[in-house]
Amino acid sequence: MPRWTALCCLVATLWVAGLGDARRSATAATTHTVVIDGVIFTPTVLTVTVGDTVVWVNKDPFPHTVTSQPGGFDSPPIAPDQSWSYTTTKAGVFPYLCTLHPTMHATLTVE
Repeated sequence: MPRWTALCCLVATLWVAGLGDARRSATAATTHTVVIDGVIFTPTVLTVTVGDTVVWVNKDPFPHTVTSQPGGFDSPPIAPDQSWSYTTTKAGVFPYLCTLHPTMHATLTVE
């Protein structure tokens, strides 16, 4: 095989392999669940990766919110047996609370 043909094959192989890595990275996002029950967020500390989605599921018989410091995230009231999701976009530590029940606290860490 001529050298230029071998070189073209190598470049094509590396290019396709790179696309495969990009596809794997794009689909590597994970969904995490936080349950709201008994006026508690469970888990109270959660670590995720940028691009992951967190779903808060309200099992209490009354609404709750999920509100972090400014620049983080803020849900509308989540009705009983409903959920709210947030896809992380930036790294950081985000303490959050329920604005309707301010004694409810938890922390989301995004790496």
